[in-house]
Amino acid sequence: MVARIYSPAKTATQSGRGKSQDWVLEFEPEKARSIEPLMGYTSSSDMKQQVKLRFETKDAAIAYAKRNGIAYRVEAERTRRIPKIAYSDNFRYDRYMPWTH
Repeated sequence: MVARIYSPAKTATQSGRGKSQDWVLEFEPEKARSIEPLMGYTSSSDMKQQVKLRFETKDAAIAYAKRNGIAYRVEAERTRRIPKIAYSDNFRYDRYMPWTH
């Protein structure tokens, strides 16, 4: 039973950064998923895959794992990289791709 602690990325469907500042503790799958033969649904008998705990800080998530005797793995937080670009650069005459309508 190994838990993974990580900070989730911003969702692609929203412009805001809600729920991306939290840290998540979720368990790695212990058993492989199986395909139900009649309907073709994917199922699993591992109930820990459904548990997803949210914490405000990484230290709180680590403390919870230590307190409950859960082996854990911390993934590095990925930071957003916003390129510094001016709007006027879209209309420069020496662009690497010509701008046309």
